[in-house]
Amino acid sequence: MEEESQRQKKIGTVLQTDLADVLQKAATQGGMRGVLISVSKVKVTVDLSVAKVYLSIFPNDKAKTLLEGIKSNTPLIRHELAQRTRNQLRRMPHLEFFIDDSLEYIDKIEKSLKGDENPIKDPSMLDSRKKS
Repeated sequence: MEEESQRQKKIGTVLQTDLADVLQKAATQGGMRGVLISVSKVKVTVDLSVAKVYLSIFPNDKAKTLLEGIKSNTPLIRHELAQRTRNQLRRMPHLEFFIDDSLEYIDKIEKSLKGDENPIKDPSMLDSRKKS
């Protein structure tokens, strides 16, 4: 895999900041109190046409439902972002949303290391990680 260019990183950072703001406002306005949505990472393709957005959603049990809502509102989110970034970006990349489960994965490993659960005795405890 190639190293990200400075341009890709810059666009990713701009999108990450604005997306976090847009999504958190939308959740609050939608009456979802006590929900925290953070954008953990934005990867932009080399041709700058697609941005893969990785979200951490708390509480975790609402993640799937929220992700579906976000995906169904992608055109609105994209439009809002385009308005905010029109002085920085000529074209808004297409947005693809994913759940970032790395914190959950780290939490599982920490529990295992503390001895609450032992993945060596029960290997089914740690899911095999898939690269996306």
